[in-house]
Amino acid sequence: MKFGITQAFTCSYLAEQQEQLLVLMEEQNEITAKHYDLLIGAGFRRSGTQVYRPNCPRCQACQPIRLPVQLFSQSKSQKRVLKLNQDITIKLSEQDKPEYYPIYETYINQRHADGSMYPASYEQYAGFIINPWDKALFIELWLEDKLIGVAVCDKVANGLSALYTFFLPQYTQRSLGTYAILQQIKLTQQLNLEFLYLGYQIDTCQKMSYKQNFLPHERFLNDKWQLITKKAG
Repeated sequence: MKFGITQAFTCSYLAEQQEQLLVLMEEQNEITAKHYDLLIGAGFRRSGTQVYRPNCPRCQACQPIRLPVQLFSQSKSQKRVLKLNQDITIKLSEQDKPEYYPIYETYINQRHADGSMYPASYEQYAGFIINPWDKALFIELWLEDKLIGVAVCDKVANGLSALYTFFLPQYTQRSLGTYAILQQIKLTQQLNLEFLYLGYQIDTCQKMSYKQNFLPHERFLNDKWQLITKKAG
């Protein structure tokens, strides 16, 4: 496999830092699910067709994180989130549906107008979400007869990889981001897989801090996965 390093650019999460990425340089039609299985085990992640890992010489804040789901223990606050959302029904799909994009568009434009994905467009959505070499799995959140959110994940050899969750902003008080992770943990357990990959954890970034609340978890540090049993700080 061939890799390249991007030019430095302003970090999306830590404004005072410069970001660089180590990127898989293979042609899209040459990347297979087996490639991704290997790379996600080495701390990589995908955004659409791009497979990458942070490679910042002066900052190590971004840490790949995954949950060994058989060891996971729900906290009191996570149990409250499950109780709060016990009226939600979960449905699974292996196909992107026309109903998903309007929810994504509303979510990005109302909640992330300061981010790199604003303004939302269908081309940007498809380029980000759709898995080019294997099918993504869409976890639908239904409140009675209304679709209110979708969690998107990829199935890899030893687990699921959480890609993105989006929902209608009027349901923010339900903590649907946390709820979606809890449902992905449950699904990973039901599939008898080992890990739920959650992308990157940045302890000093408020937008990312929720991930460290899922314990125990593992972080890819010094080129190996290390078990973390308590919250940082």
